Amino acid sequence: MQQSLHSPKSQSSSASVSDSAAQLSSLQQTYTVIPRVRPHTPLLDAINTPSDMNTLSTTQLIALADELRLFLLYSAGQSGGHFGANLGVIELTIVLHYLLDAPQDQIVWDVGHQAYAHKVLTGRREQLATIRSKDGLTAFPERAESIYDTFGVGHSSTSISAGLGMSLALRYQGLAQTVACIIGDGAMTGGMAFEAMNDAVQQDADLLVILNDNDMSISCSIGGFSRHLAMLWESGYQVDISESGEPVLCQRPDMQAFDRRKRHKEMRDVPQLEDNLFKAIGFTYFGPFDGHNIPELLRVLSIAKQVKGPVLVHIYTTKGKGFAPAELDPVGYHAISKLPAEIHNESQSKSAEALKQNTKPALKYSQVFGNFLCDKAAEDDKLLAITPAMEEGSGMIDFARHFPTRFFDVAIAEQHAVTLAAGMATQGVKPIVAIYSTFLQRGYDQLIHDVALQNLDVMFAIDRAGLVGEDGATHAGVFDFSFLRCIPNMVIAAPKDENECYHLLNTCYEYQGCTAVRYPRGTGTGAAIEQPAQTYKIGEAVIESVLGSNDAPYKLALLAFGTMVATAQQAAESLTSDDTALECQVHVVNMRWVKPLDTAMLESLLSQGVTHIATIEEHVIMGGAGSAVNEYLLNESAAFKRQRPAVGNIGIPDRFIAHGSQAEQWADCGLDVTGVIKQLKQLLS
Repeated sequence: MQQSLHSPKSQSSSASVSDSAAQLSSLQQTYTVIPRVRPHTPLLDAINTPSDMNTLSTTQLIALADELRLFLLYSAGQSGGHFGANLGVIELTIVLHYLLDAPQDQIVWDVGHQAYAHKVLTGRREQLATIRSKDGLTAFPERAESIYDTFGVGHSSTSISAGLGMSLALRYQGLAQTVACIIGDGAMTGGMAFEAMNDAVQQDADLLVILNDNDMSISCSIGGFSRHLAMLWESGYQVDISESGEPVLCQRPDMQAFDRRKRHKEMRDVPQLEDNLFKAIGFTYFGPFDGHNIPELLRVLSIAKQVKGPVLVHIYTTKGKGFAPAELDPVGYHAISKLPAEIHNESQSKSAEALKQNTKPALKYSQVFGNFLCDKAAEDDKLLAITPAMEEGSGMIDFARHFPTRFFDVAIAEQHAVTLAAGMATQGVKPIVAIYSTFLQRGYDQLIHDVALQNLDVMFAIDRAGLVGEDGATHAGVFDFSFLRCIPNMVIAAPKDENECYHLLNTCYEYQGCTAVRYPRGTGTGAAIEQPAQTYKIGEAVIESVLGSNDAPYKLALLAFGTMVATAQQAAESLTSDDTALECQVHVVNMRWVKPLDTAMLESLLSQGVTHIATIEEHVIMGGAGSAVNEYLLNESAAFKRQRPAVGNIGIPDRFIAHGSQAEQWADCGLDVTGVIKQLKQLLS
């Protein structure tokens, strides 16, 4: 391990350590504008590996933090991406890489929302503007990207389990390397984190856990655990660390007069020092400490990393630290889009304003869901809504404000969210679980055993289904058809646009049993939502169009699911246009339901003499909606056995799809119009 200037053995030799922490902290800068021109960052530009920081003084490290913060502001403006969390861990990231000997020492990030500074300090500075772009850096740590990315992440609450696994494997091999896990207070609410902590104590593992407490997940942290952290802060004391690594009780240095945590104060009296969850589990606890105070972090972590057994260092930070607008609005600045192009003249400005006024923006699917929630709740008092820490992302802000007693944010605890809904459903209410497709994977056991097995009346509103663009493979919702349709009692709907989404939500709400409505990220097609809410017939598809001559030698049934209906329609129009060499008639079918399938529609198409059947879905081909069609045709359709039309499935191939824009991902999978036409021509040839 590298010898740090701030290790206990050499602390006395560093003159900078004697500098007043308050004086040094006052050197930190706060910015108000995202720069459009790359800032001057001489200290940062000299850092290509963490070891390049070895000779820097404490004052220089603080200056480096300012440069890194300004560089991240600039880079985020160029590329967009996760914002507030990254600004909040700059000082911590610098100190970790200063004190630890990475990559020999293992730094394990939770979720990865806060890993941009880590990427910059580990040789990826000039690539940061490519983050989330096709062939650029990933939005999260990824082992294939860098030797410094020790564990690939994207979902929360994994770091302590992964870090514990590393620690135990290193101990087994007789290797003395530090493993440091950085986890936020939001991610700490996940049950997996507590399972890992319990096991770390059982194994007496050498493990350093750093709890980054900013009182935020994406939204403000809630629940008993959040209140517990707040009360540790409010007590006025901290468990400091002596030079020998022993806990020392002392008064905590004053903080700002206002802090979000103070909202918890009325919930319970301030506990005694012994009332500490981490100590009760069996961890050695130190904190809370100011996570933006570099001298303090250097002192505390240089000693804590040498303490044997499981250790937790509790630091408090500010999400969006150093950028004034983000400090004031940490939710709004969780992630940002890249800066729009500047308008340089009056005519451009007027044109842009006119376009803005004349164009009515399409609704996001999350807004459609939020509107449905409020509309339905106004007429049915049995509706209750649950989210695992995704109030804003799932479009539930208005519902939470208008129906606070019927809104349940369970923090980052997807398993609990699903079983909570199951328990509610036994008491005669109608719970709706709003959850991202990729996160529903975490509640799969509960979905099967606690909801479907009992055929309870629970509805799942599954957002971010399909390819999600820049967040990449960890956040893609491309497996839900497969893992849902194999479960008995499940009903699965896939809307083609905003209007259909609204009415399918209503249809599934009115159904008595387990249902799921699966819809994509972002805006829809611009379809107007018709009122009042309709109830569709479950399992009934709709023919969108029939194109081409009835006398054509080729008759293609193009069975489209969800978002692919519009793509299928465009592809069909191209195939049947006058300038194509193909003589083909195309039936474009909006299947609307993955389970149950409209088998009557399939039989009708077969009776009309279709020669080719193609399915198209924004989902993996294996086990998807196309597979459901194949299974019916092969196993149950007598007409199919007699005439044997050619069958092809179009969807996402058997690989994880790299990040990029959604359009780039569709093209990569052959799910854009051009790619679909190519595959249909191959089927017809």
